[in-house]
Amino acid sequence: MKLQIASFRFDVTPPLGHSLCGGWIPSAANIEDPLEAIGFVLLGEGTPVVVCSVDWTGLCNDAHYQWRKALADAVGTSVERVAVQCVHQHDAPFACLETDKIVRAQVDLPPNLDPEFFNVCLQRAGAAVRECLKTPRRLTHIAAAQSQVEQVASNRRILNEAGQILKNRSVAAGSDDLRDLPTGVIDPWLKTVAFYDGREKVAACYYYAVHPISYCCNEGNVTSEFVGHARRLKAEHDTPGCTHIYFTGCAGNINAGKYYNSSHREKRQVLTQRIFAAMEQASEQLRPEPIKAVRWAIADFLPPVNPAFSTDELVKQINDHSRRVVHRNRPAFTLAWLRRRAEKKPITLSALHINQISLIHLPAEPFVEFQLRTQMLQPERFVATAGYGDGGPWYLPTAEAYFQGGYEVSVAFSGPQADDLLMQGIQTLMQG
Repeated sequence: MKLQIASFRFDVTPPLGHSLCGGWIPSAANIEDPLEAIGFVLLGEGTPVVVCSVDWTGLCNDAHYQWRKALADAVGTSVERVAVQCVHQHDAPFACLETDKIVRAQVDLPPNLDPEFFNVCLQRAGAAVRECLKTPRRLTHIAAAQSQVEQVASNRRILNEAGQILKNRSVAAGSDDLRDLPTGVIDPWLKTVAFYDGREKVAACYYYAVHPISYCCNEGNVTSEFVGHARRLKAEHDTPGCTHIYFTGCAGNINAGKYYNSSHREKRQVLTQRIFAAMEQASEQLRPEPIKAVRWAIADFLPPVNPAFSTDELVKQINDHSRRVVHRNRPAFTLAWLRRRAEKKPITLSALHINQISLIHLPAEPFVEFQLRTQMLQPERFVATAGYGDGGPWYLPTAEAYFQGGYEVSVAFSGPQADDLLMQGIQTLMQG
Protein backbone atom coordinates (compact mmCIF):
# COMPACT_ATOMS: atom_id res chain seq x y z
CA MET A 1 0.00 0.00 0.00
CA LYS A 2 1.62 3.23 -1.20
CA LEU A 3 0.30 6.06 0.92
CA GLN A 4 1.38 9.65 1.34
CA ILE A 5 0.53 12.34 3.86
CA ALA A 6 0.82 16.12 3.49
CA SER A 7 0.32 18.47 6.41
CA PHE A 8 -0.88 22.07 6.21
CA ARG A 9 -1.59 25.03 8.45
CA PHE A 10 -2.74 28.59 7.94
CA ASP A 11 -3.71 31.61 10.02
CA VAL A 12 -7.38 32.21 10.89
CA THR A 13 -6.92 34.99 13.44
CA PRO A 14 -9.78 37.49 13.09
CA PRO A 15 -9.06 41.17 12.51
CA LEU A 16 -9.57 43.57 15.40
CA GLY A 17 -13.23 44.48 15.71
CA HIS A 18 -14.46 41.12 14.43
CA SER A 19 -17.30 39.50 16.36
CA LEU A 20 -16.47 36.66 18.75
CA CYS A 21 -18.60 33.73 19.90
CA GLY A 22 -21.62 34.70 17.84
CA GLY A 23 -21.52 38.43 18.48
CA TRP A 24 -22.84 38.56 22.06
CA ILE A 25 -19.48 39.03 23.76
CA PRO A 26 -17.05 41.92 23.15
CA SER A 27 -15.52 41.94 19.69
CA ALA A 28 -11.82 41.27 19.08
CA ALA A 29 -9.85 44.00 20.83
CA ASN A 30 -6.53 42.25 21.38
CA ILE A 31 -4.74 39.23 19.91
CA GLU A 32 -3.25 37.29 22.82
CA ASP A 33 -2.03 34.57 20.46
CA PRO A 34 -2.87 33.61 16.88
CA LEU A 35 -5.58 31.19 15.79
CA GLU A 36 -4.76 28.48 13.26
CA ALA A 37 -6.32 25.86 11.04
CA ILE A 38 -4.14 22.75 10.96
CA GLY A 39 -4.69 19.47 9.16
CA PHE A 40 -3.49 16.74 6.86
CA VAL A 41 -4.23 15.25 3.46
CA LEU A 42 -4.13 11.47 3.06
CA LEU A 43 -3.20 10.32 -0.45
CA GLY A 44 -3.10 6.91 -2.08
CA GLU A 45 -6.29 5.16 -0.96
CA GLY A 46 -9.01 6.26 -3.35
CA THR A 47 -9.53 9.98 -3.78
CA PRO A 48 -7.77 12.16 -1.17
CA VAL A 49 -9.02 12.53 2.40
CA VAL A 50 -8.67 15.81 4.30
CA VAL A 51 -8.93 16.24 8.08
CA CYS A 52 -8.68 19.75 9.55
CA SER A 53 -8.92 21.33 13.00
CA VAL A 54 -9.83 25.03 13.33
CA ASP A 55 -9.27 27.36 16.29
CA TRP A 56 -12.80 28.79 16.06
CA THR A 57 -15.85 28.53 18.29
CA GLY A 58 -17.82 26.90 15.50
CA LEU A 59 -18.69 26.59 11.82
CA CYS A 60 -22.39 26.09 11.20
CA ASN A 61 -24.46 24.94 8.25
CA ASP A 62 -23.33 26.42 4.92
CA ALA A 63 -20.25 28.03 6.51
CA HIS A 64 -19.04 24.55 7.48
CA TYR A 65 -19.86 23.23 4.01
CA GLN A 66 -17.94 26.10 2.35
CA TRP A 67 -14.84 25.26 4.39
CA ARG A 68 -15.04 21.60 3.41
CA LYS A 69 -15.59 22.51 -0.24
CA ALA A 70 -12.61 24.87 -0.32
CA LEU A 71 -10.36 22.10 1.01
CA ALA A 72 -11.93 19.48 -1.28
CA ASP A 73 -11.52 21.62 -4.39
CA ALA A 74 -7.89 22.37 -3.56
CA VAL A 75 -6.97 18.70 -3.28
CA GLY A 76 -9.28 17.35 -5.97
CA THR A 77 -11.62 15.27 -3.87
CA SER A 78 -15.30 15.22 -2.91
CA VAL A 79 -16.72 17.23 -0.02
CA GLU A 80 -17.80 13.95 1.63
CA ARG A 81 -14.12 13.04 2.10
CA VAL A 82 -13.32 16.18 4.10
CA ALA A 83 -13.75 16.58 7.88
CA VAL A 84 -13.49 20.03 9.48
CA GLN A 85 -13.69 20.15 13.29
CA CYS A 86 -13.53 23.28 15.46
CA VAL A 87 -11.59 23.37 18.72
CA HIS A 88 -14.32 25.57 20.25
CA GLN A 89 -12.39 28.30 21.99
CA HIS A 90 -14.92 31.02 22.87
CA ASP A 91 -12.83 34.13 22.20
CA ALA A 92 -12.88 33.24 18.51
CA PRO A 93 -15.22 33.49 15.49
CA PHE A 94 -18.47 31.54 15.45
CA ALA A 95 -19.50 31.50 11.80
CA CYS A 96 -22.91 30.87 10.26
CA LEU A 97 -23.65 32.54 6.92
CA GLU A 98 -27.44 32.29 7.31
CA THR A 99 -27.28 33.70 10.84
CA ASP A 100 -25.22 36.60 9.56
CA LYS A 101 -27.91 37.42 7.00
CA ILE A 102 -30.58 37.33 9.69
CA VAL A 103 -28.77 39.60 12.15
CA ARG A 104 -27.62 42.05 9.46
CA ALA A 105 -31.28 42.64 8.65
CA GLN A 106 -31.49 44.07 12.19
CA VAL A 107 -29.61 47.35 12.03
CA ASP A 108 -28.83 47.36 15.75
CA LEU A 109 -27.36 43.84 16.04
CA PRO A 110 -23.63 43.06 15.66
CA PRO A 111 -22.83 40.96 12.58
CA ASN A 112 -21.99 37.29 13.00
CA LEU A 113 -18.86 37.51 10.87
CA ASP A 114 -17.02 39.59 8.30
CA PRO A 115 -17.73 37.96 4.91
CA GLU A 116 -14.49 39.34 3.47
CA PHE A 117 -12.45 37.77 6.28
CA PHE A 118 -14.37 34.51 5.90
CA ASN A 119 -13.54 34.39 2.18
CA VAL A 120 -9.90 35.20 2.89
CA CYS A 121 -9.79 32.16 5.19
CA LEU A 122 -11.21 29.99 2.41
CA GLN A 123 -8.56 31.32 0.03
CA ARG A 124 -5.85 30.59 2.59
CA ALA A 125 -7.23 27.07 3.01
CA GLY A 126 -6.95 26.36 -0.70
CA ALA A 127 -3.50 27.89 -0.96
CA ALA A 128 -2.16 26.00 2.07
CA VAL A 129 -3.41 22.65 0.79
CA ARG A 130 -2.10 23.19 -2.73
CA GLU A 131 1.28 24.15 -1.27
CA CYS A 132 1.51 21.11 1.01
CA LEU A 133 0.77 18.78 -1.91
CA LYS A 134 4.06 19.84 -3.47
CA THR A 135 6.01 18.05 -0.73
CA PRO A 136 4.05 15.04 0.56
CA ARG A 137 5.71 12.48 2.78
CA ARG A 138 5.50 8.73 2.58
CA LEU A 139 3.03 7.28 5.05
CA THR A 140 4.17 3.85 6.13
CA HIS A 141 3.36 3.46 9.83
CA ILE A 142 0.82 4.55 12.41
CA ALA A 143 0.75 4.46 16.22
CA ALA A 144 -1.79 5.20 18.93
CA ALA A 145 -1.59 5.66 22.69
CA GLN A 146 -3.46 7.35 25.50
CA SER A 147 -2.61 9.03 28.77
CA GLN A 148 -4.84 10.13 31.62
CA VAL A 149 -5.14 13.88 32.07
CA GLU A 150 -4.87 14.95 35.68
CA GLN A 151 -7.32 17.49 37.11
CA VAL A 152 -8.66 19.23 34.02
CA ALA A 153 -12.04 17.84 32.90
CA SER A 154 -15.18 17.75 35.04
CA ASN A 155 -18.85 17.33 34.25
CA ARG A 156 -20.55 20.70 34.55
CA ARG A 157 -24.11 19.42 35.00
CA ILE A 158 -24.79 19.06 38.74
CA LEU A 159 -27.94 17.03 39.48
CA ASN A 160 -30.19 17.14 42.54
CA GLU A 161 -31.62 14.12 44.35
CA ALA A 162 -34.50 13.94 41.85
CA GLY A 163 -32.03 13.57 38.99
CA GLN A 164 -32.63 17.03 37.58
CA ILE A 165 -30.27 19.96 37.11
CA LEU A 166 -29.43 21.75 40.33
CA LYS A 167 -26.69 24.02 38.97
CA ASN A 168 -24.26 24.34 36.10
CA ARG A 169 -20.64 24.20 37.29
CA SER A 170 -18.58 26.76 35.37
CA VAL A 171 -15.04 28.09 35.47
CA ALA A 172 -16.37 31.41 36.84
CA ALA A 173 -15.72 32.35 40.45
CA GLY A 174 -19.44 32.01 41.12
CA SER A 175 -19.09 28.23 40.94
CA ASP A 176 -16.78 28.01 43.96
CA ASP A 177 -19.51 26.29 45.99
CA LEU A 178 -19.51 23.42 43.44
CA ARG A 179 -15.79 22.74 43.09
CA ASP A 180 -15.66 20.14 45.85
CA LEU A 181 -18.45 18.07 44.31
CA PRO A 182 -17.50 14.87 42.42
CA THR A 183 -15.97 15.10 38.97
CA GLY A 184 -18.94 13.33 37.39
CA VAL A 185 -18.99 11.50 34.06
CA ILE A 186 -15.96 12.38 31.91
CA ASP A 187 -13.51 10.67 29.59
CA PRO A 188 -10.19 11.12 31.40
CA TRP A 189 -8.00 9.97 28.50
CA LEU A 190 -6.10 12.12 26.03
CA LYS A 191 -5.81 10.05 22.85
CA THR A 192 -2.84 10.40 20.51
CA VAL A 193 -2.59 9.09 16.95
CA ALA A 194 0.69 9.59 15.09
CA PHE A 195 1.68 9.09 11.45
CA TYR A 196 5.17 8.04 10.31
CA ASP A 197 7.40 8.03 7.28
CA GLY A 198 9.50 5.02 8.23
CA ARG A 199 10.85 5.84 11.68
CA GLU A 200 10.18 9.59 11.43
CA LYS A 201 7.01 11.00 12.97
CA VAL A 202 5.48 13.49 10.53
CA ALA A 203 2.09 14.28 12.11
CA ALA A 204 0.37 13.73 15.45
CA CYS A 205 -3.27 14.21 16.40
CA TYR A 206 -4.48 14.71 19.99
CA TYR A 207 -8.04 14.23 21.25
CA TYR A 208 -9.45 15.28 24.62
CA ALA A 209 -12.97 16.09 25.79
CA VAL A 210 -13.10 19.40 27.67
CA HIS A 211 -14.45 22.86 26.90
CA PRO A 212 -11.27 24.85 26.10
CA ILE A 213 -12.20 27.75 28.37
CA SER A 214 -10.21 29.26 31.21
CA TYR A 215 -11.26 32.91 31.25
CA CYS A 216 -13.10 34.38 28.28
CA CYS A 217 -15.95 36.40 26.91
CA ASN A 218 -15.37 39.72 28.71
CA GLU A 219 -12.54 41.67 27.12
CA GLY A 220 -12.20 40.64 23.48
CA ASN A 221 -8.87 38.89 23.98
CA VAL A 222 -8.52 36.46 21.06
CA THR A 223 -6.72 33.28 22.13
CA SER A 224 -6.28 29.62 21.24
CA GLU A 225 -6.66 28.92 24.98
CA PHE A 226 -4.78 26.39 27.11
CA VAL A 227 -5.24 23.58 24.57
CA GLY A 228 -3.72 25.69 21.81
CA HIS A 229 -0.87 26.66 24.12
CA ALA A 230 -0.27 22.97 24.93
CA ARG A 231 -0.27 22.14 21.23
CA ARG A 232 2.42 24.75 20.56
CA LEU A 233 4.44 23.63 23.57
CA LYS A 234 4.34 20.06 22.30
CA ALA A 235 5.57 21.18 18.88
CA GLU A 236 8.53 22.88 20.55
CA HIS A 237 9.54 19.69 22.39
CA ASP A 238 8.80 17.05 19.77
CA THR A 239 10.28 15.77 16.51
CA PRO A 240 11.32 18.72 14.30
CA GLY A 241 9.03 19.01 11.31
CA CYS A 242 6.18 17.05 12.89
CA THR A 243 2.76 18.73 12.57
CA HIS A 244 0.67 18.71 15.76
CA ILE A 245 -3.13 18.86 15.55
CA TYR A 246 -5.51 19.14 18.51
CA PHE A 247 -9.18 18.09 18.47
CA THR A 248 -11.79 18.74 21.15
CA GLY A 249 -13.81 15.60 21.85
CA CYS A 250 -17.45 15.35 22.90
CA ALA A 251 -17.33 18.12 25.48
CA GLY A 252 -20.86 19.53 25.42
CA ASN A 253 -21.27 18.85 29.14
CA ILE A 254 -17.58 18.97 30.15
CA ASN A 255 -15.41 21.85 31.35
CA ALA A 256 -12.60 22.55 33.82
CA GLY A 257 -14.94 23.99 36.46
CA LYS A 258 -13.92 21.64 39.27
CA TYR A 259 -10.23 22.46 38.96
CA TYR A 260 -10.10 26.04 37.72
CA ASN A 261 -11.34 29.46 38.84
CA SER A 262 -11.25 32.13 36.14
CA SER A 263 -10.49 34.84 38.70
CA HIS A 264 -6.97 33.35 38.97
CA ARG A 265 -5.85 33.94 35.40
CA GLU A 266 -2.29 32.88 36.03
CA LYS A 267 -3.56 29.33 36.49
CA ARG A 268 -4.32 29.00 32.77
CA GLN A 269 -0.70 27.91 32.50
CA VAL A 270 -1.45 25.11 34.97
CA LEU A 271 -4.12 23.73 32.62
CA THR A 272 -1.69 24.08 29.71
CA GLN A 273 0.95 22.05 31.55
CA ARG A 274 -1.52 19.30 32.47
CA ILE A 275 -2.59 18.85 28.85
CA PHE A 276 1.03 19.00 27.70
CA ALA A 277 2.05 16.39 30.29
CA ALA A 278 -0.56 13.97 28.95
CA MET A 279 0.63 14.61 25.40
CA GLU A 280 4.19 13.79 26.47
CA GLN A 281 3.18 10.66 28.37
CA ALA A 282 1.10 9.34 25.49
CA SER A 283 3.90 10.06 23.02
CA GLU A 284 6.32 7.97 25.06
CA GLN A 285 4.00 4.98 24.61
CA LEU A 286 3.71 5.21 20.81
CA ARG A 287 4.77 2.02 19.02
CA PRO A 288 4.53 2.44 15.22
CA GLU A 289 3.16 -0.44 13.17
CA PRO A 290 2.99 -0.85 9.36
CA ILE A 291 -0.22 0.37 7.77
CA LYS A 292 -2.16 -2.52 6.28
CA ALA A 293 -5.72 -1.24 5.88
CA VAL A 294 -7.32 2.18 5.30
CA ARG A 295 -11.02 2.98 5.04
CA TRP A 296 -13.08 6.19 4.98
CA ALA A 297 -16.70 5.94 6.11
CA ILE A 298 -19.56 8.45 6.12
CA ALA A 299 -23.15 8.59 7.38
CA ASP A 300 -25.94 11.16 7.14
CA PHE A 301 -27.42 12.73 10.27
CA LEU A 302 -30.48 14.97 10.24
CA PRO A 303 -32.16 15.23 13.66
CA PRO A 304 -35.64 16.75 14.03
CA VAL A 305 -36.19 20.24 15.40
CA ASN A 306 -36.60 20.67 19.13
CA PRO A 307 -40.36 21.20 19.56
CA ALA A 308 -39.62 24.03 22.01
CA PHE A 309 -38.77 26.25 19.01
CA SER A 310 -41.02 27.75 16.35
CA THR A 311 -40.18 30.03 13.46
CA ASP A 312 -42.76 32.64 14.43
CA GLU A 313 -41.53 32.88 18.02
CA LEU A 314 -37.89 33.06 16.94
CA VAL A 315 -38.61 35.89 14.50
CA LYS A 316 -40.47 37.71 17.27
CA GLN A 317 -37.47 37.37 19.62
CA ILE A 318 -35.01 38.56 16.97
CA ASN A 319 -37.15 41.61 16.24
CA ASP A 320 -37.61 42.51 19.92
CA HIS A 321 -35.25 45.45 20.42
CA SER A 322 -35.76 45.37 24.18
CA ARG A 323 -33.95 42.02 24.46
CA ARG A 324 -30.22 41.65 25.11
CA VAL A 325 -28.02 40.91 22.11
CA VAL A 326 -27.43 37.30 23.18
CA HIS A 327 -31.19 36.72 23.35
CA ARG A 328 -31.59 37.97 19.77
CA ASN A 329 -28.45 36.59 18.12
CA ARG A 330 -28.90 33.11 19.56
CA PRO A 331 -32.44 32.81 18.16
CA ALA A 332 -30.92 33.78 14.81
CA PHE A 333 -28.69 30.68 15.00
CA THR A 334 -31.78 28.64 15.90
CA LEU A 335 -33.75 30.04 12.97
CA ALA A 336 -30.88 29.21 10.63
CA TRP A 337 -31.05 25.58 11.77
CA LEU A 338 -34.85 25.43 11.36
CA ARG A 339 -34.50 26.71 7.80
CA ARG A 340 -31.79 24.17 7.04
CA ARG A 341 -33.86 21.37 8.56
CA ALA A 342 -36.84 22.41 6.42
CA GLU A 343 -34.61 21.99 3.36
CA LYS A 344 -33.61 18.51 4.62
CA LYS A 345 -29.87 19.12 4.23
CA PRO A 346 -28.17 16.41 6.32
CA ILE A 347 -24.96 16.66 8.30
CA THR A 348 -22.14 14.34 7.24
CA LEU A 349 -20.57 12.18 9.94
CA SER A 350 -17.23 10.64 8.97
CA ALA A 351 -14.53 8.28 10.15
CA LEU A 352 -11.01 7.38 9.08
CA HIS A 353 -10.13 3.77 9.93
CA ILE A 354 -6.47 2.73 9.72
CA ASN A 355 -5.60 -0.75 10.95
CA GLN A 356 -7.30 -1.02 14.37
CA ILE A 357 -7.45 2.76 14.85
CA SER A 358 -10.59 4.83 14.20
CA LEU A 359 -10.75 8.63 13.99
CA ILE A 360 -14.41 9.70 14.39
CA HIS A 361 -15.71 13.13 13.34
CA LEU A 362 -18.98 14.25 14.94
CA PRO A 363 -20.97 17.49 14.66
CA ALA A 364 -21.94 20.28 17.03
CA GLU A 365 -21.49 19.95 20.82
CA PRO A 366 -22.16 16.30 21.71
CA PHE A 367 -22.29 15.19 25.33
CA VAL A 368 -19.34 13.06 26.47
CA GLU A 369 -21.61 10.01 26.71
CA PHE A 370 -21.57 9.75 22.90
CA GLN A 371 -17.79 9.48 22.95
CA LEU A 372 -17.88 6.80 25.63
CA ARG A 373 -20.58 4.86 23.78
CA THR A 374 -18.60 5.04 20.53
CA GLN A 375 -15.59 3.48 22.22
CA MET A 376 -17.76 0.68 23.60
CA LEU A 377 -19.13 -0.27 20.18
CA GLN A 378 -15.81 -1.89 19.24
CA PRO A 379 -13.67 -2.03 22.39
CA GLU A 380 -10.90 -3.87 20.56
CA ARG A 381 -10.27 -0.77 18.43
CA PHE A 382 -8.48 2.43 19.45
CA VAL A 383 -11.15 5.09 18.97
CA ALA A 384 -10.39 8.82 18.98
CA THR A 385 -13.43 11.09 18.72
CA ALA A 386 -13.56 14.72 17.59
CA GLY A 387 -16.67 16.80 18.19
CA TYR A 388 -17.53 20.30 16.95
CA GLY A 389 -17.87 19.58 13.24
CA ASP A 390 -20.92 21.15 11.62
CA GLY A 391 -22.31 23.26 14.47
CA GLY A 392 -25.80 23.68 12.99
CA PRO A 393 -27.74 21.89 15.78
CA TRP A 394 -25.67 23.43 18.61
CA TYR A 395 -25.79 21.09 21.64
CA LEU A 396 -26.43 17.38 21.18
CA PRO A 397 -27.53 16.16 24.63
CA THR A 398 -28.38 12.58 25.48
CA ALA A 399 -32.08 11.70 25.52
CA GLU A 400 -32.17 11.55 29.34
CA ALA A 401 -30.72 15.07 29.56
CA TYR A 402 -34.00 16.50 28.28
CA PHE A 403 -35.69 15.19 31.44
CA GLN A 404 -32.86 16.58 33.56
CA GLY A 405 -33.20 20.05 32.04
CA GLY A 406 -30.47 22.66 32.25
CA TYR A 407 -28.81 25.19 29.98
CA GLU A 408 -27.57 22.80 27.31
CA VAL A 409 -31.03 21.35 26.70
CA SER A 410 -32.57 24.83 26.52
CA VAL A 411 -30.30 25.75 23.58
CA ALA A 412 -30.27 22.36 21.82
CA PHE A 413 -31.89 22.98 18.44
CA SER A 414 -32.85 19.31 18.05
CA GLY A 415 -35.10 17.15 20.18
CA PRO A 416 -34.32 14.01 22.21
CA GLN A 417 -34.70 11.84 19.10
CA ALA A 418 -31.27 13.13 18.07
CA ASP A 419 -29.72 10.66 20.54
CA ASP A 420 -30.87 7.54 18.68
CA LEU A 421 -30.23 9.08 15.26
CA LEU A 422 -26.68 10.07 16.15
CA MET A 423 -25.94 6.61 17.55
CA GLN A 424 -27.33 5.03 14.37
CA GLY A 425 -24.95 7.18 12.36
CA ILE A 426 -22.00 6.30 14.58
CA GLN A 427 -22.81 2.59 14.27
CA THR A 428 -22.79 2.98 10.47
CA LEU A 429 -19.35 4.59 10.68
CA MET A 430 -18.00 1.75 12.81
CA GLN A 431 -19.34 -1.09 10.66
CA GLY A 432 -17.30 -3.01 8.11
